[in-house]
Amino acid sequence: MKLINPLVILRILSTILFIESVSYLSCLPVAHIYDESPFPFLWSSVITITLSVTLYALSRNVVFEKVTNREGFLAVASSWVTMSAFGTLPFLFSGTIPSFIDAFFEASSGFSTTGSSILSDVEILPYSILFWRSLTHWIGGLGIIVLVIIILPSLRITGYQLLSLESSLKEKIHPRTKAVGFRLLFIYLGLTIAEIILLSLGEMDLFESICHTFGTVATGGFSTKNASIGYYSSYSQYIITLFMFLAGVSYVIYYYMVKLNFRKVGKNEELWFYLTTVIIAGAIVTGILYVNSSGPPELAFRQGFFQVISLLTTTGYSTTDYSVWPGSAILVIFLLFFTGASTGSTTGNIKMARHLLVIKNIRSVFIKIIHPNAVSQIKLNDRPVSEKTNISIISFIVLFIFIFFIGTIILVITGLDPITAASAAVASLGNIGPGLGSVGPALNYAHLHDFNKVFLSLLMIIGRLEIYTIFILFTRSFWKL
Repeated sequence: MKLINPLVILRILSTILFIESVSYLSCLPVAHIYDESPFPFLWSSVITITLSVTLYALSRNVVFEKVTNREGFLAVASSWVTMSAFGTLPFLFSGTIPSFIDAFFEASSGFSTTGSSILSDVEILPYSILFWRSLTHWIGGLGIIVLVIIILPSLRITGYQLLSLESSLKEKIHPRTKAVGFRLLFIYLGLTIAEIILLSLGEMDLFESICHTFGTVATGGFSTKNASIGYYSSYSQYIITLFMFLAGVSYVIYYYMVKLNFRKVGKNEELWFYLTTVIIAGAIVTGILYVNSSGPPELAFRQGFFQVISLLTTTGYSTTDYSVWPGSAILVIFLLFFTGASTGSTTGNIKMARHLLVIKNIRSVFIKIIHPNAVSQIKLNDRPVSEKTNISIISFIVLFIFIFFIGTIILVITGLDPITAASAAVASLGNIGPGLGSVGPALNYAHLHDFNKVFLSLLMIIGRLEIYTIFILFTRSFWKL
């Protein structure tokens, strides 16, 4: 096994930094329209592009045809950390978040589409900074789509073949990786434009519509209002509920719909499992809210389904403080912290396909107990799931829960109460955003110790990169020659 070529990593980081430097400039029209200083974004762009050019010059002769899996893993992990680190610059230069650790938390939360915040009052922020916060969601969401559908399968990460539930996305969708990327971009743009138009038809102005669309389509959760979506009308809440649900659908499904291949859509078990979970959980929470309040049924329905879909898709928007709901509803909410929507979507967490496979495994065990001689083949979409993939999926869930427990213990040791610690750990690892206790939807993460903020930022990135991508870097075999 050959040594890792650092020039490959530098070249990829150069590209990431170039994209980020251009994204800063997209905030300039907003600063101009609202008569705000452009310098935070200009300086950020100058610094980032300078480093990008320097890294490109150092790595201009690299041959990408010879990139190894180890270089790919290291590049993906370092890209997200680098992107978050440089995403702090507009916050620092504008003075809106003077602390680097706080700015890193906010940027990590943005790019990882988590939606946690250390800002107590977002309504006092400049429009251009609000736009940058939301833009980090949109960039991160698109990056995740490209990551989990193109990059990771090409690195042969076991379990990611479940994205299309086919043997290979690059072969089944389109033979060329670049073509896949463009098709996914068009779908992502289509959802973005559609939601902006629909939100603009309500009481939101164009700026608010764009920012909340970025947070919805990317399942991020940053809002321009302290009350989040609770500030807006029922029309806007229903539109965002719809698009949060749509954002939780695999982009492979959208590709098949565009190609009018409805047979593959209909056979997709994860899609139906996702829809069923939303309906059942939404109905339960709606029923609990209606029975325990004197409000109209529509309010219970709207709040119940909004919050269920928001947490299940790891968006993190809220229309009310669910931490004051009846205990039975809070229990359902906490269970949703461990769900996630479809694989191949912008959502985080464990995801539906993995939960579905666990259920199929349990059913297979019961069949073998009752019928010892029976041959039970686990299938997904009428296709057999290999033992290697099956073990990888189960291992992922075990590792996710293990990291959650370790994270909770560490946060409790630092002084947080168990409810806050547990919800903060799973909300960060699952890229959800708000939790329970002192990090609930009506509160934020500003009061946490700097160590906790850094630790939770790392959990966000680990969860966003589907755990394996980060943890494989710490194995002995990864660095072994």
